[in-house]
Amino acid sequence: MSQTARLLLDSQCQLGEGPIWHPGRQQLFFFDINEQTLFAVTDKGEVVDSWLFNEIVSAAAIVDNDTLALLTDTGLKHFDIGTGGMNRINEIEADKPGTRGNDSRVHPSGAFWIGTMDRTEEEGPIGALYHYRAGELTTLKTGARVPNATCFSPDGKIAYWTDTPTKKIMQVATDPATGLPVGEWTVFADVSEGRGYPDGAVVDSEGYLWNAKWGGSCVVRHAPDGSIDRIVEVPVSQVTCPAFGGPDLKTLFITTAAKNLTDIQLASEKHAGSLFVVDLDIAGQPETLITL
Repeated sequence: MSQTARLLLDSQCQLGEGPIWHPGRQQLFFFDINEQTLFAVTDKGEVVDSWLFNEIVSAAAIVDNDTLALLTDTGLKHFDIGTGGMNRINEIEADKPGTRGNDSRVHPSGAFWIGTMDRTEEEGPIGALYHYRAGELTTLKTGARVPNATCFSPDGKIAYWTDTPTKKIMQVATDPATGLPVGEWTVFADVSEGRGYPDGAVVDSEGYLWNAKWGGSCVVRHAPDGSIDRIVEVPVSQVTCPAFGGPDLKTLFITTAAKNLTDIQLASEKHAGSLFVVDLDIAGQPETLITL
């Protein structure tokens, strides 16, 4: 089965990333990492608000209807949606100016799995994967290049993750109550023969994983055994991350990127970096609130 996503918002982000649907506000929040900007939009593509920061912001978790937890250059911070005010929650690699946050997501237990990477993408595997819950930060992995595809099964018993250049999506058993790994990492899907590189991902209510393909112009739905179930075509090449939203969680929002494209490529991809959407017959999972 194949569908094609349509343009929702001509945002033309340099690096659109980190989309999450806030059910209490009925809004999608997503970032332009390179431009240090956070957007809030409706399911119709109307921009409700946007915020420009003086540091990189790359991911968000929902605290309540008025507050997000933002992953910034220096760690987790409370963000008041109404006032724009920020307060420190926990430092994460604040002593490493060469790294920045990347793909991150909240486990059904309320634990925030947080990825970091080399901000220049030239220094090699200096990133890491962390688990944050109730004030405690635990290192899960080191030596990562570009952490991505962080997502979880509906029952909280499986975590998925990739280091994008490896072209392998990994999985590990997790404790549903804490979100901590309880087993060994194994390969969920080797996508080295497929289109593009594995980027951001999300799991739907049926336990299938939707993975954006950087350089592949699509989002692929993988069955629980890793096989390809369906493909959503996206009319730009650098597809970064999907997120379920809308009133019934059956809308798939898709962020993309324009960075590093040549003038010729940009001429043929006029909406590179924009927000796309496709209507589905499958619901996603609501975002879990972070346990601070």
